[in-house]
Amino acid sequence: MSKWTIVLFFVACAALSWGNYVPLVHIAAQKLHSNLRAFLFVGVAYFLVAVLIPGFFIFVLDKDPTVRGVPNFNTGPIMWGILAGTAGALGALFVIFAVTTGGKGAAIYVAPLVFAGAPIVNTIATITLYHPAKTMPDLRFFLGLVLAAAGAAMVMIYKPVDKPAPMTPPAAEAPATDSTS
Repeated sequence: MSKWTIVLFFVACAALSWGNYVPLVHIAAQKLHSNLRAFLFVGVAYFLVAVLIPGFFIFVLDKDPTVRGVPNFNTGPIMWGILAGTAGALGALFVIFAVTTGGKGAAIYVAPLVFAGAPIVNTIATITLYHPAKTMPDLRFFLGLVLAAAGAAMVMIYKPVDKPAPMTPPAAEAPATDSTS
């Protein structure tokens, strides 16, 4: 199996996971009647998946199938991991607040805005801060970012909006009867 087939498989898995994340977290927040309670259980899931599974491999099986070089628990790398987790957790919290503030149906436009905006921010941050580019990408690469921004703008401009309920006329009042006659 080629390297790019494996990469695309993982990309598809991430897209399926994150593509379902916003609607699922929106339902959780609605059913729990609390953004923070929904976020708490997102954290529980992160703990179950991101702490217990690697912990089992590293500490119980004493086998890290992903190790490259000499693995360590040095402070600097640990802080990068914590910073990455904090960014992810804050993103999750902001998504929860965005969909619940947006109301019923907000997941349909919050997710495309987040997932169109994130790659743009990622690209700018990567080529300027984290891995400065020695040569700038082709102009068509930046055109793709502009198209992503345009797509996000179109999602916001043309997002589905529920039509207001038709106004029902007030019930006609019965004519007053004169009881004195």
